[in-house]
Amino acid sequence: MEFFLDTANLDQIREINDLGLLDGVTTNPTLMSREGGDWREQASLICDLVEGPVSLEVIGTTHEEMIKEAKDLVSFGPNVVVKIPMIPEGLMALKELTERGIKTNVTLVFSPTQALLAAKLGATYVSPFVGRLDGLSQSGMEGVEQMRTIFDNYGYSTKILVASVRHPLHVLDSGLIGADVVTLPYATIMQLMKHPLTDSGLAAFLADWEAFQQGK
Repeated sequence: MEFFLDTANLDQIREINDLGLLDGVTTNPTLMSREGGDWREQASLICDLVEGPVSLEVIGTTHEEMIKEAKDLVSFGPNVVVKIPMIPEGLMALKELTERGIKTNVTLVFSPTQALLAAKLGATYVSPFVGRLDGLSQSGMEGVEQMRTIFDNYGYSTKILVASVRHPLHVLDSGLIGADVVTLPYATIMQLMKHPLTDSGLAAFLADWEAFQQGK
């Protein structure tokens, strides 16, 4: 399973990349706005820094606007993946971008049938937002499991990119289901490394070693 970092923060990207855990990055207009400054400069820096895919999102809501923006976004680098919203105009844009050989990530997906439509039109990635569904007392991961079954049934190459990840259990469930990618906030990916028994075990080992050294 691949790990993408859901951020536009360069320091976070560098840190996770240095750990060897960074397979790609996903951004959106909200994340870009949090960094301030010129979003085009920020996007260019991210694409230069990251070897893997970088999802950059269109903000237009018509087919024509999305195609125009997509042509601009791919100029930032060969690793750009264009994020397209799951709306009828977005599906029209998706079809054209697929025909042009441009990689796409269909975002704001909340049902297996939406994912099916995106896969049928050749999306590179489809992003189910599991955390937002959980917040409405629906099972986001159940939808991911259904997507996995549908894609496997028909041999779709579209990758399932689990988004809106809120805690490590979402990552565990994604792995058990067989999702291709999870995109994580910085805080969540750091949580994956933590366990109280690891901390207490290391403290005990170090204390024993210190006692041993003093007794020599």
